[in-house]
Amino acid sequence: MVRIYTKTGDDGTTGLLYGGRVRKDSVVMQLNGAVDEAQAALGVARAETPEGSALDSALVALERELYVLMAEVATDPAKRDKLAAGTTLVTEEMVRGLEQRIDEVLARVELPAAFVVPGANRTSAALDLARTIVRRAERLAVADPVPGSLVPRYLNRLSDLVWALARDAEGGERLLASRRARRATATRRVGSGAAGSTSATDHEEGDSTC
Repeated sequence: MVRIYTKTGDDGTTGLLYGGRVRKDSVVMQLNGAVDEAQAALGVARAETPEGSALDSALVALERELYVLMAEVATDPAKRDKLAAGTTLVTEEMVRGLEQRIDEVLARVELPAAFVVPGANRTSAALDLARTIVRRAERLAVADPVPGSLVPRYLNRLSDLVWALARDAEGGERLLASRRARRATATRRVGSGAAGSTSATDHEEGDSTC
């Protein structure tokens, strides 16, 4: 019988990717734990999505990229030379890919005129949950930054993308925190210039980071 327990972590430590051990409550492991949670939340959203749909494919791609990010995080900074771009190391191309996907989604989504009350449907609710977990991961990443790492930037863009995907998943059936803003939502659509960028950066829903 194959056993999945090793007992090596019974002392409260866990192994890193290319050697070394850290405490299970270290910032590194808390960060990876938060990313693991975010990945699982994206999986919940995907479970509510028709197989083979555009959203299904997008979420699969994101879940796979998070394995790359977690590999980088789980590596001792002194051994970063062992990381492989796009496999165990977050790259500029990965960050730019998120930015491109954000632009594609916002080109077709009607932006809200105020904060959104989560829960329009199960898919958007799961995406909003994933977004908040990604934000927590980002806060942990900036708390103990690794010089040269793109992990914080990737997580920042990922939260933006997941927010945009949640708004897209609502299909216009959203409930706004401000009742007075409800009518404005019907006529406000994304476009070029300040209007589009303002809405995109106001998505934090109470989180002061952006």
